[in-house]
Amino acid sequence: MPCEAKPRFVVVYGSQKGQAQSIAEGIAEEAEEHGLAADLSCLDQNEKYNLEKESAPVVFIVSTTGDGEPPDNTLQFVKRIKKKALPPDHYKHLCYALLALGDTNYANFCNCGKTIERRLRELGAKQFYPTGYADDGSGLEVVVDPWLEGLWSAITEALSKMASDKTPDLKENAENPATEIPDVQLNLLSLTDQQSCDPVSPSRSTDSKYASPPAIRDLRPASSSGGAGLASQRPSSVAAPKTQTCNDAELAASLTFSLPPLSESSLNVPALPPPFLDVTFQDVDSVEQTVGPLNRETLFEVPVSKAVQLSRGDSVKTALLLELDISAYPTMTYQPGDSFDVFCPNRADEVDNMLRRLDLQDQKNHHVLITLRKDTKKKGAQLPSHIPQSVSLLFLLTWCLEIRSVPKKAFLRALVEHTADGAQRRRLQELCSKQGAADYNLYVRDPSLGVPELLAAFPSCSPPLSLLIEHLPKLQPRPYSAASSRLKHPGKLRFVFNAVELPACPGRPAGRRGLCTGWLFDLINPCLVFPGKLESSGGPFLPKIPVSLRPNCSFRPPPDPSVPFIMVGPGTGVAPFIGFLQQREEERKEKPEAMFGETWLFFGCRHRDKDYLFREELEDFVSGGALTHLRVCFSRDDRKDEEAVSSAAQPRYVQHNLLLHSQQVIDILFRQNGSVYICGDAKNMAKDVNETLVEIIKSELHVDQLDAMKKLAQLREEKRYLQDIWA
Repeated sequence: MPCEAKPRFVVVYGSQKGQAQSIAEGIAEEAEEHGLAADLSCLDQNEKYNLEKESAPVVFIVSTTGDGEPPDNTLQFVKRIKKKALPPDHYKHLCYALLALGDTNYANFCNCGKTIERRLRELGAKQFYPTGYADDGSGLEVVVDPWLEGLWSAITEALSKMASDKTPDLKENAENPATEIPDVQLNLLSLTDQQSCDPVSPSRSTDSKYASPPAIRDLRPASSSGGAGLASQRPSSVAAPKTQTCNDAELAASLTFSLPPLSESSLNVPALPPPFLDVTFQDVDSVEQTVGPLNRETLFEVPVSKAVQLSRGDSVKTALLLELDISAYPTMTYQPGDSFDVFCPNRADEVDNMLRRLDLQDQKNHHVLITLRKDTKKKGAQLPSHIPQSVSLLFLLTWCLEIRSVPKKAFLRALVEHTADGAQRRRLQELCSKQGAADYNLYVRDPSLGVPELLAAFPSCSPPLSLLIEHLPKLQPRPYSAASSRLKHPGKLRFVFNAVELPACPGRPAGRRGLCTGWLFDLINPCLVFPGKLESSGGPFLPKIPVSLRPNCSFRPPPDPSVPFIMVGPGTGVAPFIGFLQQREEERKEKPEAMFGETWLFFGCRHRDKDYLFREELEDFVSGGALTHLRVCFSRDDRKDEEAVSSAAQPRYVQHNLLLHSQQVIDILFRQNGSVYICGDAKNMAKDVNETLVEIIKSELHVDQLDAMKKLAQLREEKRYLQDIWA
């Protein structure tokens, strides 16, 4: 008798850095445990799915990138469904659920997911499960876990209704938005926490180093609601294992040890992610000489022609300006405000440490051959596209994998199987469990602990190379804003950055520099020009860095020079506005008879004498007329701001200066149809400026909070409120 086919549903994803893909793959892998079959596809794999004819429930998992833009592998899909020629009943047959990933530190939170959902509804699709909005700004976990837990019953119910052709409730929801299932508004997500979790009993093992771990006893869940260990949902104290001669009060918190209740709780540990790659090595006759990324068709190896430290010696942050000589690359054209990518390698010492940890020093020049395991149970398993075939192990660890990436819970779960010490196994299980979510955030996610630091904390853990390739993301390029105009600096491209310093923490005994900024600093240090010294024309050598222009940039000054605009850029956020003003300065010279709108710059820094970046150039812009109004504030200086409107008004931050000029801001934005540009820190400054603009609109236009927010949203829609921000 033939086996009965399992009910099927479809999972499609759009992912920029792999998070949405990981969640979608987890759903597909777990489907079988619920008696279902899942068809998994990326949204750009048109040949693998067909929404126009799909009769099964469809689950969308989509992230948002940039300034609310779709991921690269979702762009074409979004363009297709946004076509105005599509009839309003185009997707009337479609039954869907959607999980959107975003980051509230950035503008247009979950915009890609919201765009897809809005368009699906406009085209007649019906929702069978409430939408989830996961916020990576506070951690994705608490959103996705409950969303995933409820998904399975919702799919089963949707399949049942579709099979019996009883869907009036779904149709009514589509026709009456007021009666729709409310959206899930939670705040955290785990990329790979799955509903099928085996509870693990607490382990009090204090095995000697690398001893074989004792068997961990499996227990049944206390209840179907996962109530076991609820007391450990609050942040746990973490400490060394208890002994008979000390008490809890004497124990110190750490990454590697926990206290009750977590250490005594049964754990709901995620299912083990199925391995899907085989790795072998091939010896070669010659040592590979490749010293940079392989995608040469879009990359330019550009020499550094100038490197200048902008901040002074004892400034809190070290700000540097780099000038690149792009004269040999005529196709590398840019406009003020455009961004470009810098491709940096992993640090050589960290790569060497990883080789030693994997016990692969002798194979570092061997070619790595990666194949799919024939027996893998992973749905949609495929070779990683960011790793070229036949490259050396040294190249792979240097240019392909983000070895500093914060380990996801699925990776921690996989590491358990390669950890010899029982106490260390238990702690890794805690960190990837639902009960240990607070500890994971506190000791791994919040301090941005990297994989090398995690492995150093758990010395008995010896993962194979295949596990790292399966779980570590692609080494991403770092974006920077152009801080120059080609009109003023032909054949040159300038940018500014702070040398990022990551402080020491319990899991990171010594502080370290940011990956890209640290690499750039070390690279240009021999030819660096310091404040107060004469600039040289290049120094002892001209290092080269691989860069690539980022397309589709909208962060540009208005094309009509008569349109006024406001710029808000504290610290290195002023960088793109230097390009704006250089461009305007040159245009004024070329067209002295033309009409130019007024320009405002709100700049802020800690100290006037230490980190007032581009001071002389900004003052020259004012005297020359390119910049109409310069408003500067110093958050750490005791002196009163010379720009303040009264002795009592001493603006400390850029938003305070905006409030002092509320009338002018409103006049430019709502009476002269001008624009406002924000550049800088997303987590604090950009949010504060956004709230300040809402307050200004409320007070000056005499509207309530909701109307003020709508007016600001309208400016976004009209591309007159633009942000270039980073976390």
